Amino acid sequence: MAHSIKRIRTLALVGQAGCGKTSLAEALLAKSGSVPPGGSVERGSTVCDYTPLEKQLQHSLKLAVASFESQDTRIHLLDTPGYPDFLGHTLPALAAVETAAIVINAQNGIEMMTPRFMQWAAKRSLDRLIIVNKIDADNVDLEALLSRIQQAFGKECLPLNLPAAKRSRVSDCFFAPSGEADFSSVEEAHRKLVEQVVEIDEKLMEVYLEKGEVAPEELHEPLERALREGHLIPVVFTSARTGAGIAELLEVIVRLLPNPTEGNPPAYISVPAGGGEPADLQPIPDPGRHVLAHVFKIEIDPYIGRLAVFRVHQGRVTPGTQLYIGEGRKPVKAGHLFMLRGKTQTEVNEGLPGDILAVAKIDEIQFDHILHDSASDAHVHARPLDLPTSVFGLAVQPKKRGDEQKVSDVLHKIIAEDPCFRIEHNAQTNETVMRGLGEMHLKTVLEKMSSQYKLELDTRPPSIAYRETIAVRADGHSRHKKQTGGAGQFGEVFLKVEPLPRGKGFEFVDSVKGGSIPNQFIPAVEKGVRGVLQTGYLAGYPLQDVRVTVYDGKHHAVDSKEVAFVSAGRKAFLDALAKARPIVLEPIVNVEITAPDSKMGDVAGELSGHRGHIKGSDAPRPGTVQISAQAPLSELEHFPARLKSLTAGHGSYSMEFSHYEPAPPQLTQKLVAAHRPAVQED
Repeated sequence: MAHSIKRIRTLALVGQAGCGKTSLAEALLAKSGSVPPGGSVERGSTVCDYTPLEKQLQHSLKLAVASFESQDTRIHLLDTPGYPDFLGHTLPALAAVETAAIVINAQNGIEMMTPRFMQWAAKRSLDRLIIVNKIDADNVDLEALLSRIQQAFGKECLPLNLPAAKRSRVSDCFFAPSGEADFSSVEEAHRKLVEQVVEIDEKLMEVYLEKGEVAPEELHEPLERALREGHLIPVVFTSARTGAGIAELLEVIVRLLPNPTEGNPPAYISVPAGGGEPADLQPIPDPGRHVLAHVFKIEIDPYIGRLAVFRVHQGRVTPGTQLYIGEGRKPVKAGHLFMLRGKTQTEVNEGLPGDILAVAKIDEIQFDHILHDSASDAHVHARPLDLPTSVFGLAVQPKKRGDEQKVSDVLHKIIAEDPCFRIEHNAQTNETVMRGLGEMHLKTVLEKMSSQYKLELDTRPPSIAYRETIAVRADGHSRHKKQTGGAGQFGEVFLKVEPLPRGKGFEFVDSVKGGSIPNQFIPAVEKGVRGVLQTGYLAGYPLQDVRVTVYDGKHHAVDSKEVAFVSAGRKAFLDALAKARPIVLEPIVNVEITAPDSKMGDVAGELSGHRGHIKGSDAPRPGTVQISAQAPLSELEHFPARLKSLTAGHGSYSMEFSHYEPAPPQLTQKLVAAHRPAVQED
């Protein structure tokens, strides 16, 4: 079993859209003999892009798993989408692998998403491998690109092979460093690799200085350590189209990339049952221990139902294993275990640490759940993924009356599959809003609903998610007294409100002394306060970043009831808010725009005209500019169409939520004025 674990490799292909990840996965599968050669994105015949919509659009929309065997090694390859709109499908892949392979298009070089993937992989302590793909393309300068990679990501980015014979093949710089290269020198590249690796092992360094060479076999352990510590980030060159470098990449995966015992272990957290600080917990890749496995993908197939895809981190899973789901108290039986290759499911008899498997038709399993075989592990969770906040919204309603329930059911299926897709219902405006990471994200959801579920929706821009808060500290007081002949109602509350730092949410503090408000009525006071949080004070938007401290009050031995303290708490909070200079907050988003450099002035002017602030710009490749900016979300409603018009369709953008800021006075007055008639009507 230990030997089996050492013959497992897991890696995720990540990178900007268009860098050829899916074609690369197809080439690796074909080279290993797992599929016939010739699958292509253009013909819709690849293993990883298997849904009708992916075939139609010719790009990946979701995370796909392709497991295969090569040289007695089981390789679990994860192919991910490259557009920022689909990060909810890409980032979970980093929780399931030892190695992140960052793929770079040789023609386009370092693009907008490349540094972000490098950072995300480093943050999760993954080994990193850079694959420069499409080396056969016209007008590429691979020597200059390697130099830019080293400038951007450090001198530890060293080539394991170099392009040769006018980019028709590659020359190995590690195992057999004797060939020719189109640029640089194979011997020189080999020397730099060895020196980089021996730097972290003093004894090996002495041997190297004494003999001038170290055998590749002696370098294995220090090389794994160098990869783990980010001291070495290998660079390899490939062309998925011509096959150049594909066999060599397969060799690198099998011989150099870490097995589950060599990579940095994933960080789980253990949350104490009675509360308290969570503690880090590291699973041990040992099949003899109890099971810990992490669900990183849910797919709902129209024919076979829910498929939960998980990575085994500890223990051994078999079809008969009784598994607990997260904090659930009742175990379920994993009836059948599958290994995936695109849409193909192959039944297997066991899963060891490092294996990526799927189980079908267990509706209780959700994304990010931990599967375990011991009830005592109910407190164990995966370290949270830093998923971007979904701010791009569309208000939706069914075109056909009577489809409301069907639409709701389908939207909840999509929510289960996509952790960055969510649905909100705004009671004030009575609108259902679906939120995603961008225009393309939501457009894809609508196309899926139309093609797969035969549902059509009407859409319009949603109301902006404004918030309210306070600017200063203030006190509030209310006495609720009602006498109706019999038992009355009485409750009196003194409280204070104070602003919290932006993004801290809401805090309720009980500092009542001497029982002036009995303990059993404190939750009623909090209930009254929380009722105001949702409806707001100034313009009807939810309140946030506020601390409410109840410090005094009065009660009556007979007349005090829960309802009296709910009312007193609510009115005391409203009284304090009136004095605390309430303000409206508007959402600010980070915007990254890629456009032709000749259009930089036009794009910058468009942003500035909509209260945007340029934070910086970069030139990722000749003729292209990348602009980083911040702008209020309310100002960007028509920005996609304007960008398309300004750049003749050559501009692209992504945005993610940044923070809330006080809205300007004119906007606040407009929102308050719009809210007043609604309040008077009520």
